[in-house]
Amino acid sequence: MTRPILSLELNELCAPLLERWMADGSLPNFRRLHRQSHVFETQADTTSPEELEPWIQWYSIHTGLAFDQHHVFRLTDGRGASHRDIWQAVTDQGSAVMNFASMNARPFARPGSLYVGDPWSEQGDAYPPELNIYNRFVGHNVREYSNAENRLSASDYAAFLRFALTHGLSPATVLRITSQLAGEKLGSTGSHARVAILDALQYDVFAHYYRRIRPRFASFFANSVAHLQHSYWRHMDPDAFTVKPDAAEIGRYASAIRDGYVAMDAMVGRFLDLAARHDALIVFQTALSQQPFARYENQGGQHFLRLRDHKGFLARRGIVSRSADPTMTHQYMLRFDDQDQRAAAKARLEAFRLADGYQVFATRDDGDADALYFGCQISWKIDAESPMTDTATGETHSIGSLLYAMEGVKSGCHHPSGSLWIANGQHVRHADPVSILDIYPTMLDLMGIGEAAGERRGQSLAGLLRSHAAA
Repeated sequence: MTRPILSLELNELCAPLLERWMADGSLPNFRRLHRQSHVFETQADTTSPEELEPWIQWYSIHTGLAFDQHHVFRLTDGRGASHRDIWQAVTDQGSAVMNFASMNARPFARPGSLYVGDPWSEQGDAYPPELNIYNRFVGHNVREYSNAENRLSASDYAAFLRFALTHGLSPATVLRITSQLAGEKLGSTGSHARVAILDALQYDVFAHYYRRIRPRFASFFANSVAHLQHSYWRHMDPDAFTVKPDAAEIGRYASAIRDGYVAMDAMVGRFLDLAARHDALIVFQTALSQQPFARYENQGGQHFLRLRDHKGFLARRGIVSRSADPTMTHQYMLRFDDQDQRAAAKARLEAFRLADGYQVFATRDDGDADALYFGCQISWKIDAESPMTDTATGETHSIGSLLYAMEGVKSGCHHPSGSLWIANGQHVRHADPVSILDIYPTMLDLMGIGEAAGERRGQSLAGLLRSHAAA
């Protein structure tokens, strides 16, 4: 009898940091998981920096297809693609599945199963539908966390609280929330630590449904550590950068990444207990990892500007779109009913210029007939009073009247290596890296699901596990 799989998708955790903090005792639950796992280093299916994005690599993992086969390039594109993925492969066997926020995945609504979209591409299509209260709340807070002018209302918070109280909210999470908010008020805790609260909330809701559904395959995605690494690597390791934070910043944020790993370790401990109660096999994977980002050090590091009110900005410029949603960091995705609307929007956005003629907004058209990505491409620190001109109307605005600078400077970037731990009770470290494309056939093999290889290039690793078990 094969065991159900609980796939922990902890985005972009770094093996060297895990090793360091497992060794000094900071991560006892990761260490416990590591000691009962076959440990592999994974490699992305592409080396192109443009394609080394989590929303591409996770899609490759979930489908077993390389980027040059699936061509899913943008965040939110996966939801509209038609490739057979791991959840479909399992449900086609008549088994229940859970997809809890896995990145860039196609939605599904199957009785007895669960789907929650990732926070950047949710569209109110969670299943069961009651989960939309949770998903919209989380999605808004993730996409607009930096925007003080776009907060949810008190009624939104009340609706979310009612949902959480009846869907698994634990006393431990309540204590963590109150401690975090009290610490922020007293100045002893930074707001960056809130990301761990989201993980704790997410675990509570996941576990509530997991106990009810008893899925054959369940995935759980968390991005908190990846976010902290992008933001605070230079505070953890200032010697790797020429642009160094001042002493006060280092004092405040030097431990931010480690604290994120420690908080995630506590969640891993809860997953280990959950898996033990249900005899589930934990598969931990990261898709990618990170490294210091020094590309823009000559200009003081890479900065980001976001629109204060993107919908109001678009409406006042006569830009008509079917939808307008924030995605990652400073970017937005517009979708249109026809190509004329898209062409008009592209021209209108590209009309904004700095005094020296520099184009403020970059647009990207990847051949999708109804979509347009855009975002501010000013990547250096700029005075909020700096003028920019709308060359379509001749109007001049200050930068700060329409955009705000996000806190911090980009410090971490993607690295193609990742981690894959399969917790079958043995501890074996495999020296040779494997492809992320090997994960899809391995998952199916471990669940006893046969599928013709077809165009998929990966090879199942389950035979390696069995050979060690037999030795």
